Amino acid sequence: MVILLREKIYVSVQQQPQRTCIGCRKVVDQIELQRWVLEHADGHAVPVLDSTRRLSGRGAWLHPVPECAERAIKRGAFARSFRTKVDVSSLAVAPEAKVRTQTRENTFTIVQPESGSEI
Repeated sequence: MVILLREKIYVSVQQQPQRTCIGCRKVVDQIELQRWVLEHADGHAVPVLDSTRRLSGRGAWLHPVPECAERAIKRGAFARSFRTKVDVSSLAVAPEAKVRTQTRENTFTIVQPESGSEI
């Protein structure tokens, strides 16, 4: 839609679809969120990331940050969004995974030149 007003042309900007993050409950543009759908495996309903946004079924929208995911899991937002019992154990990050496992001895390595041409 183009509007002509006093010899200036104004072009209206198309509005993006809005979605609510199930973690932080903020309403933002759809492009800022990731879509999750349910996949049934071994008798359990498991949330799966829909990166193409084309999978069938009800979708839940979530910011791609760990804080929103943790909040959604803690509050039971996946089950509420999908209106069914959801197994979120595969989404939960284990506390021991956050601990840094690298030792100081392996921090630096010395690389020897392959031939004398690098000198």
